[in-house]
Amino acid sequence: MYAIIETGGKQIRVEEGATIFVEKLNAQEGEEVVFDKVVVYANRTTRVGTPYVKGVKVNAKVEKQGKGKKITIFKYKAKKGSSRRKQGHRQPYTKLTVTSIEA
Repeated sequence: MYAIIETGGKQIRVEEGATIFVEKLNAQEGEEVVFDKVVVYANRTTRVGTPYVKGVKVNAKVEKQGKGKKITIFKYKAKKGSSRRKQGHRQPYTKLTVTSIEA
């Protein structure tokens, strides 16, 4: 049994007991989060939503809030002596463990 949920502008395939990383959610560690935007639900048969499947929810527990690995952004313009810019970025995320898929 699996489901495809929509969160943070992305679609993620989840199963019970799976650990997933999503865009940062406004929830504390240990809280329960419910996703009701389920795009696809598959058990014995597959149900595809238009745009979402009605009556299906995915429950997940927040494990931790964190930041991803640092990436370096470097911009410059060729043949221009003073046109350089270096910038770093760490994307915030929420680590979740899927507890149940209710249909």
